[in-house]
Amino acid sequence: MGRGKLRIYLGAAPGVGKTYAMLSEGHRRVERGTDCVVALVEHHGRPRTEVMLHGLEQVPRRTLQYRDASFTEMDVDAVLARRPAVALVDELAHTNVPGSRNSKRWQDVEELLAAGIDVISTVNIQHLESLGDVVESITGVRQQEAVPDEVVRRADQIELVDMSPQALRRRMAHGNIYKPDRIDASLANYFRPGNLTALRELALLWTADRVDEYLQQYRGEHGIRSTWQARERIVVGLTGGPEGRTLIRRASRLAEKGAGGEVLAVYIARSDGLTAASPKELAVQRTLVEDLGGTFHHVIGDDIPSGLLEFARGVNATQIVLGSSRRKTWQYIFGPGVGQTVARESGPDLDVHIVTHEEVAKGRGLPVARSARLGRSRIIWGWLTGIAGPALLTLLLTHIDADLGLANDMLLFLALTVAAALLGGLLPALASAAFGSFLLNWFFTPPLHRVTIADPKNIVAIAVFFGVAVAVASVVDLAARRTHQAARLRAESEVLSYLAGSVLRGESSLDALLERVRETFSMESVALLERESDVEPWTRAASVGQHPAARPEDADVDMPVGEHLALALTGRVLPAEDRRVLGAFAAQAVVVLDRQRLVDEAEQARKQAEGNKIRTSLLAAVSHDLRTPLAGIKAAVSSLRSDDVDWSEEDRAELLAGIENGADRLDHLVGNLLDMSRLQTGTVTPLIRPIDLDEVVPMALGGVPDGSAELDIPETLPMVEVDKGLLERVVANVVENAVKYSPDGTPVNVSASALGDRVELRVVDQGPGVPDESKERIFEPFQRYGDAPRGSGVGLGLAVARGFVEAMGGTIAAEDTPGGGLTMTLTLKAVTRRSPQSPQPLPSTDPDLSARVGT
Repeated sequence: MGRGKLRIYLGAAPGVGKTYAMLSEGHRRVERGTDCVVALVEHHGRPRTEVMLHGLEQVPRRTLQYRDASFTEMDVDAVLARRPAVALVDELAHTNVPGSRNSKRWQDVEELLAAGIDVISTVNIQHLESLGDVVESITGVRQQEAVPDEVVRRADQIELVDMSPQALRRRMAHGNIYKPDRIDASLANYFRPGNLTALRELALLWTADRVDEYLQQYRGEHGIRSTWQARERIVVGLTGGPEGRTLIRRASRLAEKGAGGEVLAVYIARSDGLTAASPKELAVQRTLVEDLGGTFHHVIGDDIPSGLLEFARGVNATQIVLGSSRRKTWQYIFGPGVGQTVARESGPDLDVHIVTHEEVAKGRGLPVARSARLGRSRIIWGWLTGIAGPALLTLLLTHIDADLGLANDMLLFLALTVAAALLGGLLPALASAAFGSFLLNWFFTPPLHRVTIADPKNIVAIAVFFGVAVAVASVVDLAARRTHQAARLRAESEVLSYLAGSVLRGESSLDALLERVRETFSMESVALLERESDVEPWTRAASVGQHPAARPEDADVDMPVGEHLALALTGRVLPAEDRRVLGAFAAQAVVVLDRQRLVDEAEQARKQAEGNKIRTSLLAAVSHDLRTPLAGIKAAVSSLRSDDVDWSEEDRAELLAGIENGADRLDHLVGNLLDMSRLQTGTVTPLIRPIDLDEVVPMALGGVPDGSAELDIPETLPMVEVDKGLLERVVANVVENAVKYSPDGTPVNVSASALGDRVELRVVDQGPGVPDESKERIFEPFQRYGDAPRGSGVGLGLAVARGFVEAMGGTIAAEDTPGGGLTMTLTLKAVTRRSPQSPQPLPSTDPDLSARVGT
């Protein structure tokens, strides 16, 4: 049974028509004979959406009770039992009611997909987890419901449901989205033209990025190398010289002219050391391109123009930005230069920009390093100089009347041999020495035109000439090989320097390191493989690129690291001299892998230590604080059941009151323990609504004796955005703690005031107070200050209060009371003009239940 396919309709805001489009697709599937059912769809009272449900089979929902109210959620078991081919599931980011099978609806969808059921769902761009901060900065509203980006990225199809802000506001004004009592507030706040335009841009750009990923995958699978100009992608060729900053800024301006433009800076370190880059300058340019929103890439290639073009076509670039050459005029005898070569070979699909700068024609500083790996043109010139040069020199010397003498003739031939060595290396120089010796013997040594030599001195002269020519050629060739080795080591040192820098910078992403390996060696994929033992199969610890190898023997290059780890590369076979650098990368990959696992183990150990600490504290608390009320209840019950004593009505009432008080204390202690458990597990999700403080605070004082607290809550205070139940629990815990430490007959003062976009609630007592060094410690679990009696609680009240307040986006702090005592200050977010003035402030895809508290 294969995994089902996921199709998502993505919208920029509520009301663009995602659910309508999903239901329309459902009707099309049914008309084609597909078994399609509605697992869950929220029409929110929109008539046109409700009509679209007609004719589609709907799986009955599951009813759940929460806080004395009934809610309905998708019945995952019923859908799995029905096993349709396609299930329609609305609102992927929805938070399920506590008690549901899963806490999030996207988790329900994952179960359906794992069962082989295709799912069609909907989601708004503001519910993507990575965009929560961005959406909040735009709209002023923090979305309480979110879905991980990876869940949406894994979808087989993502379809954008788009609508202009003006059209969406017209739909809102006509009552097609929200009820009439919410229209004005929504249009004036969340649905403002600027907000909708920014959200629409977010949705378009996010979708464009996903389309680009699909395009790159398709091009890789089909081996397409030509550029498809679907998006402006600009490659900047860097040499490590000072002109790089100018090129990066120029490319950034070019990218800004087209929406969604991207800048990729690439430095190609040729393996023969053709470039002499400054590591410091490269580091500055890397920082600059990243600050401008681009990316930096370091690649090794034997030929810079070919490597640059290959990189540009590999990333589907549309433009290349290069700087005018820094070489002086005479240096062009070594070739046309990178810029001209790239422009000539780029083809019609790549535009090449040559940018002028202040370093033009000022020279490169150090001469260009030459390699023993000579190009074809230089080898040809070396052979021409070594063979044709002596022939032309012989022709010239035999047709002039001047008699230069055998010594001068030998020097001229020796000059040609040296030139052949400089151009073509050892073999052309040896051939030139041999051919020159023959010509000297035949044309310039008596007897002429004969191989024999009459004068023994001439024999010695020609022998010395041949020896000197061979020696000079050997020295020149040795120098070239040494230069190549030094240049190769320099290229390796640049890569190793980057690798060491990544260690010092604390970069610990294994995928980023493997991606660097893939770029450095121009590979298609890189995988880090591991296995438990020699007989166990290989598994991928991490991989990048298309179609990574599953076993070392399947790779083009494999680098063993220890007994049970190997780095596997596919794409091409590396020369032996590259394996040294690859070995350094492999060793670093193992270090990063071990570091990641150690971090994970340390985090697990930390959580276990925290859990053990809490369990130890809990056992200590249970051993006394819970047993004390239990003991009182047990004694009272035993007394009432005793037949030896005839209890009066007053005594019976007192014993029953003791039982009730003990049960209340137990209920309070267990409630705090459960609340602390929810905070520790991160399952508290507030239901944020606009609430008046005078509706919550009086109800929170029901657990304290009458007259022990005084209220001062002005009716003119703005509403606060809180969860009513959580705030009531917070105030109750704080006030009960203040009453506990206040002197007898001195009431606790509870007051509130507005301060900007915040409302402050103060609980003031005249007790003994708390030293400054202990003001933070009193908010930790199982902490009780001073001489609190052992039966007064387990020290969780303030810890629970802080956890609930922070979950609602507020703060709580302890301050000194003037004249002695402690003041607890709760700072809560006030409802401002940016927030809709209605019972439902967040324009969520679920207007009736935008957030819930998990258990």
